[in-house]
Amino acid sequence: MSNIRNIAVLTSGGDAPGMNAAIRSVVRTGIYCGMDVFGFFRGYQGLIENDFRTLSARSVNSVLNRGGTILKSARSLDFLEEENRQIAIQNLKANGIQALVALGGDGTFRGAQKIAEESDIKVIAIPCTIDNDIPLTDYTIGFNTACETVIEAVDKIRDTAMSHDRIFFVEVMGRDTGHIAVEAALASGALMAYIPERTSHIQPLLNKLSEGKQKNKSSSIVIVAEGDELGGAVGLAKAVEQHLPQYETKVSILGHIQRGGSPSVFDRNLASRMGWAAIDFLLKDKSEGMVASWKGKLEFVPFEDLKGAKKELDLLSLEIIDTLAT
Repeated sequence: MSNIRNIAVLTSGGDAPGMNAAIRSVVRTGIYCGMDVFGFFRGYQGLIENDFRTLSARSVNSVLNRGGTILKSARSLDFLEEENRQIAIQNLKANGIQALVALGGDGTFRGAQKIAEESDIKVIAIPCTIDNDIPLTDYTIGFNTACETVIEAVDKIRDTAMSHDRIFFVEVMGRDTGHIAVEAALASGALMAYIPERTSHIQPLLNKLSEGKQKNKSSSIVIVAEGDELGGAVGLAKAVEQHLPQYETKVSILGHIQRGGSPSVFDRNLASRMGWAAIDFLLKDKSEGMVASWKGKLEFVPFEDLKGAKKELDLLSLEIIDTLAT
């Protein structure tokens, strides 16, 4: 068992619903195990500036249901410089901190790995990103809540679409990946999902719309990831208007509402389990890796295993969406 007595926790990159629940779990599990827990503000920038406070069990009262992050977040360009990383490492050591728990996505993981490579500080990461694009874990904290937010919005948009016989193009987050788009399209009964991972063509959509017209289908929802190569929801809507001017098209860009809000039951529980597991792994001398949820179990995945790994999209869901969109 590792003899860790002082740990730090931070959140970095884009916020995700459930981050506060994970912070709470790390803090309370650490304290239960006899540790002092230090919370650094604004991610790696806070490490460089030595901006922290000691966290108690009471510090994380009533945060389980809150969105965002009580530790604030930032994308620190300064941390890209080795000189600044050494300042951050020295700040950790000056405060007697032996281990760091970093919450965030891919960029956060790279920063955590740098600290592990350039010091003897033990580091473990917890995947928190609404994009669900971290490989070797089934789910990341925040993804489920973001999908719930999208579905709530799409259900309301559908009411208007049906009332006015319109085609709505709903743009969701996903600059590089379409996990939210696919999940939301399946759950909302959308006509199609356009995603960055798949070459986009306008003709299949035109065919579906024409077929729908023959079957007296007067309204449709199309889910579009922001990174789709045809220009997102706006680009797709313009293309449809050019080919099928008889249709009335509307665009709704959901934007950052997908990141906010109270986390779902799933994300609260996932965050609580992962925060507990992060401390458990550190005590078992497992570091330089992340906590993963894999086939229903909490697993430790070394950073080395993430290099070159890619999270595949659920292609079966795309087939099901296509089948049910009649």
